[in-house]
Amino acid sequence: MSDAAIRPVILVTGADLAPQAVAMLEGFALVYAGKAPTEDELVALCERHQPTAIIVRYGRITRRIIDACRQLQVISKHGTGIDTIDVKTAAERGIAVKAAAGANAAAVAEHTWALIFACAKSVVTLDRRMREGHWDKSTHKSMELKGRTIGLVGLGAIGSRVADVALALGMQVLAYDPFASAARDGVRLADLDTLLRSSDVVSLHCPLTSDNRHMINQASLARMKEGAILVNTARGGLIDEAALAAALTAGKLHSAGLDSFEQEPLAVPHALQDIQNVILSPHIGGVTADAYIGMGTGAANNVLAVLNAAGVPA
Repeated sequence: MSDAAIRPVILVTGADLAPQAVAMLEGFALVYAGKAPTEDELVALCERHQPTAIIVRYGRITRRIIDACRQLQVISKHGTGIDTIDVKTAAERGIAVKAAAGANAAAVAEHTWALIFACAKSVVTLDRRMREGHWDKSTHKSMELKGRTIGLVGLGAIGSRVADVALALGMQVLAYDPFASAARDGVRLADLDTLLRSSDVVSLHCPLTSDNRHMINQASLARMKEGAILVNTARGGLIDEAALAAALTAGKLHSAGLDSFEQEPLAVPHALQDIQNVILSPHIGGVTADAYIGMGTGAANNVLAVLNAAGVPA
């Protein structure tokens, strides 16, 4: 009899977990789905192993997958965004959905600033120009951030860290967050329209919901300041990518830095690939050695909390 048949099963929609997380789950049989599991593959694994919990690293957890599980108690995200999980179906089935809140906040905040600096200082463009034999010292002017305004859409664990750095740089900080009743000293809460009109840098740090999909669209881009920078290290669906491509091409925006996209991996060919004033990274803002451990142990903790409360033996 297999190990998975003896112990309760936790299905991991990925190829691995941090050793620290594996050690926490030693009472369970871990079944790994691989780096790019399809819906059909996940359905088959669920039908075969009947997991008690699913730890979500890659892929989507759909109604079909949930319906294939008879013993599922908890779906635990290896990270913070749960938009890849059919939360409605899970709720209908009484299945808990949990996120490893804050586990990768430092990593994502740092990557946000990497993109902001790269945009403001034209790092990628200047590197390419020098490799082509150019010396642009007499003609190039970078954007200085001191004294400028950054607008943060979302003031949670990540947005708050981004704000701390902005204040240290001498920037003015606006934040739009409908769930925030107060902000730390130096941060002024504002409505979204005011933030878009006033900010030299707009940085997105909110979850994706049905209400805010394409919150950055043709109309909102038109309200932004001429020559502003847009950065997204949150979720790709927050931005209408066709509208952004048009704004970048027309020179409405100085530049953009994107770590998240509507379709991932990025559909190729894509309009953004040929635009020089956008910097692209493959949704790796939260992917560091430290965050890998934090997200794994956070996901494991959430699984254990739900299963222990439900009296599931391990």
